[in-house]
Amino acid sequence: MIIDFHTHLFQKDVRGNREKYFDGEPGFKLLYEPANANLVGATDLVKVMDDQGVDKSVVFGFPWIHMETAKQNNDYILEAVSRFPGRLIGFCCVDAFHEGATREVERCIEAGITGVGELAFYGSGIDEEALKRLSPIMDLCLEKKRVVLIHTNEPVGHMYPGKSPITLEQIFNLACRFPDNKMVLAHWGGGIFFYNLMKREVAESLKNVYFDTAASPFLYHPRMYSMARDLAGLDKILFGTDFPLLQPKRYFKEMQESGLSESEIKAVCGENAKKLLGL
Repeated sequence: MIIDFHTHLFQKDVRGNREKYFDGEPGFKLLYEPANANLVGATDLVKVMDDQGVDKSVVFGFPWIHMETAKQNNDYILEAVSRFPGRLIGFCCVDAFHEGATREVERCIEAGITGVGELAFYGSGIDEEALKRLSPIMDLCLEKKRVVLIHTNEPVGHMYPGKSPITLEQIFNLACRFPDNKMVLAHWGGGIFFYNLMKREVAESLKNVYFDTAASPFLYHPRMYSMARDLAGLDKILFGTDFPLLQPKRYFKEMQESGLSESEIKAVCGENAKKLLGL
């Protein structure tokens, strides 16, 4: 079974009138103002899944600042899951700084959502205030046994849209603050798992943390897969495309060049996600 753990879907009005949503949404404008930044719906995703052999995809929208837009996007995710049962796995997304964020997560959980994410802090990084705002969401997800997916990125190298001012210390503090939550860090977690080599503390603090591969072909050499296997553990790696940013076939090609065995690729491409989500 192949499971894509990281895809973005948007309702029809956002896809057709994106400019209308730029006002007061600097993160959305940054990522989706460029003409080559694609916005897709559920039908578009499922077609690519069928064409490229993906069995299931985790789907979510965007951490909108405006709660009404967030609710509409989350409702679209719930609708998409009901339209494609067995193919799409819904996560809800919110701006953790909004006073109604936890209520919206609770509403979506009651409606049957599987997880929460991709939560992001494009402007602030995951600073102390961000951790404070995350706390009630993480408490709810721990109680309801929901996985949380959080945007992270490497703190060095070239800039690109969506690269936030996150430090490795902030990523580590995130894991330490919520040690019992099942947490997925997008984009390889910024490489935090390198510090599993330390003799004390880090590996234990990251025991419930997983890492998705989203955007990896843009950022890392294919050897990243075998390095992550050795440092994070094979069972912690989740195939995620960031679709429509990239398509699955790009990742499949890189995995064949990565040094992973066929059984290891199978684990990354779906078996790990299947266990994490209890499918």
